Amino acid sequence: MAPTEKRAFDLPSEQSDYIDHLVKSGTYASANDVIRAGLSALQDQQESLEHWLREDVAPVYDAMKENPDRAIPAEAVFARLKAHYETRVKPAI
Repeated sequence: MAPTEKRAFDLPSEQSDYIDHLVKSGTYASANDVIRAGLSALQDQQESLEHWLREDVAPVYDAMKENPDRAIPAEAVFARLKAHYETRVKPAI
C-alpha cells in the first residue's frame, strides 16, 4: 500500500452521518475507506471528463471553427425536435 498522510477535514453533518451509515451498514470497513472510495470515484469522473473533452468535444469544436457553415441553427434543431415530439405524442382528448 502507498504511504499515507493524516488529514483533517470539516464536513457538513449530513455527509458525516452518511459516512457513519456506510460504515455501520457494513458497506465499508472504515470512514477512511469511504473517503478513499469517494476520492477514487471523483478522480475517475474527472479523468473521464477530460478524455471526453479531449477526444469528442475538442475535435468537433475545431471542425466547427474551421467550417462554421456546418452548424445547424438552434431554431432548426428545436423545430425538428418539436416536430419529432409531436409525431410521437398523441394529444389528450
